[in-house]
Amino acid sequence: MTRNWQSHTVEAKSVKAWRLNSGDLLRITDIEGGQTGDLFAVAADDLGDGQSNGRSFDYGGTIRLTTGSTIYSRRSRPLLKIIDDKVGVHDFLYAPCSQEMFEIQYGADGPVPNCFENLSTALAEFGVPASTITIAFNYFMNVDVSTAGKLDIRTPVAVEPGKSMTFAAERDLFVAVTSCPAATCNDGKFQPVVVDIGTE
Repeated sequence: MTRNWQSHTVEAKSVKAWRLNSGDLLRITDIEGGQTGDLFAVAADDLGDGQSNGRSFDYGGTIRLTTGSTIYSRRSRPLLKIIDDKVGVHDFLYAPCSQEMFEIQYGADGPVPNCFENLSTALAEFGVPASTITIAFNYFMNVDVSTAGKLDIRTPVAVEPGKSMTFAAERDLFVAVTSCPAATCNDGKFQPVVVDIGTE
């Protein structure tokens, strides 16, 4: 099948969002290596039906999503399927970084770019309320879970340039992708990523 691909650069600490039709593809590429970010999808026919990590864990039987895994909505509808994953290590436990997180965990005393605000602002252009945005899929983020349940954020495993993952839209939806501004997730660096949208 021939597809039309459009390439979009998500600059460091920023976001972009798109409407995808069922069957469209979305590919995220870490062009410089070591960058992570957030992806959040919402069903186009129900702006309150955003993605759910819990439903995705339930139906997939794992907290480690990779090729073949499906991201489900809170109403148990499939939104995105991972059809190719060159990295294999991602997080779906951590909430998007927020202004409050930077203040509580890092002592920030002024406005800081953050994924929650970026996702909320980008998806608001499609009418999605901020209340829909819960746990993002943290692509390329490396989080270890100990036997005691402790979370440990580690350096991304994809440190070489050009690693990617590709999602297929399982229904019409809105999706936003950030380049995360939290230094802990990115080994202290802030870099752009490229998102390619493939339509039929």
